[in-house]
Amino acid sequence: MRAAVISGPGTSPQAIERFQSQPGITWSNGLPAVSSDADAILIFGGDGTIHRHLAQLVKLQLPVLVVPCGSGNDFARALNLRSIHDAVRAWKNFQSGRGSVRVIDLGIIRDLTNDPGNACDVSRYFCCVACVGLDAAVAGRANRLPRWLRAHGGYALSLPSVLCSFKSFAAKFTNSEVGVSSDVTRTQLMLAAFANTPAYGHGAKIAPRAELDDGKLDVCTVRAMGKMHLLSVFPSVYLGRHLSLPQVKYFQTENLRMETEIPMDVYADGEYVCQTPIEISVARNSLRVIVPRLNCRVSDREASA
Repeated sequence: MRAAVISGPGTSPQAIERFQSQPGITWSNGLPAVSSDADAILIFGGDGTIHRHLAQLVKLQLPVLVVPCGSGNDFARALNLRSIHDAVRAWKNFQSGRGSVRVIDLGIIRDLTNDPGNACDVSRYFCCVACVGLDAAVAGRANRLPRWLRAHGGYALSLPSVLCSFKSFAAKFTNSEVGVSSDVTRTQLMLAAFANTPAYGHGAKIAPRAELDDGKLDVCTVRAMGKMHLLSVFPSVYLGRHLSLPQVKYFQTENLRMETEIPMDVYADGEYVCQTPIEISVARNSLRVIVPRLNCRVSDREASA
């Protein structure tokens, strides 16, 4: 078996050695040029590391094992890979032929600014959550914190200081699908999140109903509210209990266009992507991931056969 390794910032040699000590594997560093150069890819890192390699991973269509070694590991947790030990176990099962490969969706952000000087890509895949508004501003501030602090509540720690100066923004959504609530098509918002996984920001369950393979993105918008009120209800997001708030709207979509009165930063998987206006869509069955056997459905087992 041939395996390629991608190492994110802060990955310890000891973590990699736990996999490379196993016999019968030829190892290489970095993404393979073509899919025939490897049988699997191991990514040691968090959501940001995965995000930066998604386009090439989709092209290669090789099984990917995510080893949670980053400051934010929400994507790994969505795959039931909560520790390096979980990843080692999944890898041993895969190597022995008893493992599971799951085929999952990704989100896509398309930049609609039509600005030839814009440095961001025309489109970008994301694995967890894309966001605009308060959560994007918090992500930007959290990224400036030391890595160890980001891994221990950096998102929550950044919220109060960002909230002090943050102002709600006018947004317009357009979508041709039936069933999208009319009162979120044009409104004053604090944030908008487009989710492929339930959580972001190191465990904040912004989209508790999101699934990785349902062909939909879960959209959560929060209308303008008092800042003290927002701070008081913020802990409910970590429990996924915010959906009952009257300011929260939650729905699913395959495609949605978002425009704002002034350009707003767009973040995905904790990384800056571009500014609004954007189009968000789902890329079905885009990525093959190695998961623990207990996290595998019948159809996933068939996909790995």
